Amino acid sequence: MKKLLSLVLTLALLLGACSFAAAEAQSFTVGICNFVDDASLNQIIANIRDRLEEVAQERGVTFEIKEDNCNLDGSVMQQIISDFIADEVDLMVGVATPVAMTMQSMTEETGIPVIFAAVSDPLGAGLVASMDAPGANITGTSDYLDTAAVFNLIFAANPEASRIALLYNPAEDASTAPIAAAKALLEEKGIAYKEYSGSNISEVVLAADAIIADDMDAVFTPTDNTIMAAELSIYEKLAEAGIPHYTGADSFALNGAFLGYGVDYANLGRATADMIVQVLLDGADIAALPVMTFDNGTATVNTDTCAALGLDYDAIAEAFAPFCTQVQPITTAESFDDLGE
Repeated sequence: MKKLLSLVLTLALLLGACSFAAAEAQSFTVGICNFVDDASLNQIIANIRDRLEEVAQERGVTFEIKEDNCNLDGSVMQQIISDFIADEVDLMVGVATPVAMTMQSMTEETGIPVIFAAVSDPLGAGLVASMDAPGANITGTSDYLDTAAVFNLIFAANPEASRIALLYNPAEDASTAPIAAAKALLEEKGIAYKEYSGSNISEVVLAADAIIADDMDAVFTPTDNTIMAAELSIYEKLAEAGIPHYTGADSFALNGAFLGYGVDYANLGRATADMIVQVLLDGADIAALPVMTFDNGTATVNTDTCAALGLDYDAIAEAFAPFCTQVQPITTAESFDDLGE
């Protein structure tokens, strides 16, 4: 009897050890496709990685991350997603609207969950049935831009501004709604505007030259990844011409724009990672997991550019204060990591 009891206890311990080992060995593969190499989107991915690493240590799991960048190329994007499907990843992350839309269409038959990041208008893009109940295999985080809030800042800094340039890529879904809102707002105020566009860095540089030649009072750009990728190539000439560039993210200001207003992309990246965890570890129903939106109301002012424009940062911060939660300074760098160097 004692031998039998000993055997039972030994087996129980072995089974317990095996179960513990299985729990320790729990691993998930996450495929991340980035739309373009720019400070905004790179910051999102860096924070997804950091947050998943924290969760891995906290909960004794492993995340294998397969990451690639299509750099605005639709064919490359499709190949990356096809590779993720062939690799049988547990979840995909689509960074920016075009990637999210392609992932959605390519995973409908597979059932692979998709978490999008930095999609400005998930409803307008047809990604979700509603913000509260997406309804399919996709949900995520939105960087919706409050266009009116940005224009409050433009006119707080320069009440006499009467010629506004709208700089964007018409093919960018992230720009569609904000540019339409900007036009309606300016028309209501009786303020003249002109549209300038570019689909790559060279075209954006030419558009900036045209803005300068037209002697515009200010430039507005929403969370447009094409313009973001070109910001380092245009910010100096705009500042030298005395034309402030108002944009929809702090990463534009990092790359030299006068002002970035809106979502904190580091926070958005961490929130995206938390949604990944909810789906993979906590068993959340992705079809019922609400899209997460942010409203931090932060105005990020590039102090280098502010000085180049002949403006006083303290006076600008005081003028902006009534129209945002906080005003914070930043200096020009290629990436957020460079600020610590």
